[in-house]
Amino acid sequence: MSAARPTTLHAIVREVSSSLPKCQITHIGREPIDIELARRQHEAYCAALALAAAEILRLPPLDDLPDACFIEDAAIVLPEVAIITRMGSPARRAETAGVEPALRPFRRMQTVPPPGMIDGGDVLRMGRTLFIGRSTRSSRDGIETLRHIVEPLGYRVIAIEVRGCLHLKTACTGISPETLLVNPDWVDPAAFRGLHIINIPIDEPWAANALTINGSAIMARGHPRTADLLAKTGLSILPVDLSEFQKAEAGATCLSLIVEG
Repeated sequence: MSAARPTTLHAIVREVSSSLPKCQITHIGREPIDIELARRQHEAYCAALALAAAEILRLPPLDDLPDACFIEDAAIVLPEVAIITRMGSPARRAETAGVEPALRPFRRMQTVPPPGMIDGGDVLRMGRTLFIGRSTRSSRDGIETLRHIVEPLGYRVIAIEVRGCLHLKTACTGISPETLLVNPDWVDPAAFRGLHIINIPIDEPWAANALTINGSAIMARGHPRTADLLAKTGLSILPVDLSEFQKAEAGATCLSLIVEG
């Protein structure tokens, strides 16, 4: 019997804006961003997506919107529907206009209306459960609006407190349907009852954000101990230098929207 082929996924990415150095930051100090290096790192990230059997759909840069390459925040993509978010930062809300047309060929569309606010980086899907981070970017109204959209589809919504970081997926990401990679300083592992938890090493606090697709984990270079933990689960590790994006509080999941089918 031949080995099962990996699922082909679509990865929607947005090219890096020339204004990226003016990006918003919340929990870290501002550092200079090398825009040309950021663009090379973005290309390497796209190459890693291709290695993981993702088909890349590139959207052009939005040079008047510094954070637009962090496209994950603009939508929540489920098998049944794609939901355009209303981002917590008013300065970022114009980013969503160009994302809806890219998703429309793949999904029926819904939107989060005012006054709710929610960023895609605060939404973690584990099977039929959506864990939603209560952060500076996602409000109770936004979480309740999302609940009304997804509960009729058979999803359970659980709100999770986030502390000390920008989004829930800064603090934890799913690496399999039953396993979470977690920074326990930024989110309480006890909130994920019934799931297997892998706590990241304390000296690699930004390592909990990994993008796992088709048996590969794309993660920021510079977290060797976390990479070893993930490799022991059977994942193929695809490290990418994301130094310039980390200066914007971003990680591997932030730079793409993954669409099955």
